[in-house]
This record gives sequence, C-alpha cells and structure tokens, in this order.
Amino acid sequence: MTLKEEFATRNFSIANFFNLIKPILILFGIIALVSSFIILFIEVPLLLRICPTSASFDAAIRKVSTNYMRAGAYGVMALIQWLSITVATTSLIAAAVVLTFTAACYLLAGVKKQAFVGSKTLGGAGVAQMIV
Repeated sequence: MTLKEEFATRNFSIANFFNLIKPILILFGIIALVSSFIILFIEVPLLLRICPTSASFDAAIRKVSTNYMRAGAYGVMALIQWLSITVATTSLIAAAVVLTFTAACYLLAGVKKQAFVGSKTLGGAGVAQMIV
C-alpha cells in the first residue's frame, strides 16, 4: 500500500506525526526518526567518512564501539520509545520491541565476551583503502 492509498483509507495508524489528540506523540515519532539516523551512523561507519558531520558527533559515535556501549545506546533508545506507550499505545511499540531485542543481543554478546566483528561491506577496517 502506497502512502497515497494509506491517506485515502483515512487509516493513520502508521503515521504518528498526525496525532493531534496527543501532540507529545509527535515528539516521540521525531525521536524515533533521529534514532534511526544515529543507528545508521553506529552500524555503518563508512557514513562518518562520506557524510559531512561535526567532529563532536563523529567522536560521540566512535565511542559506541564495544558491545556494552552499543547495548547501552540501544537500551536508551528503546527506553525512550517504551515511554511513548505511557502516553498512548501506538505503532511506536514496534520500535521499542526491536530496539530492546537489539540491546539484549549486544548485551549477551558482551557478557559472553564475544568481540565485535566489523564488516568491510558496512565500512569496517580496510574500507578507507578501498575508497582511495
């Protein structure tokens, strides 16, 4: 179903930005979008090289390099989305569940002392040489 068809049905269950009854949900929707971009930069380090970002943003993203730091970052993002449910139950619960599951996986990897494995495809070690 396209966005146009979704608007035609007047079913706005997927669009938390149109919630006029509880405008705080708009804020939680915006936070979810910002979280998605942060996740992209965390999981695809190549973006730090090719996107114009500030030095402080790059430093903050590079700090999230261990399994425990990733679990913490995902946990904070999940907590924020779980808080949105206290206002009203919306489709943001899907983001909360997925972020919680991801945080649990990174935490489990940290507890099992598994080293984080970067991928060359997603911008891990060796990509800088491939670009040049």
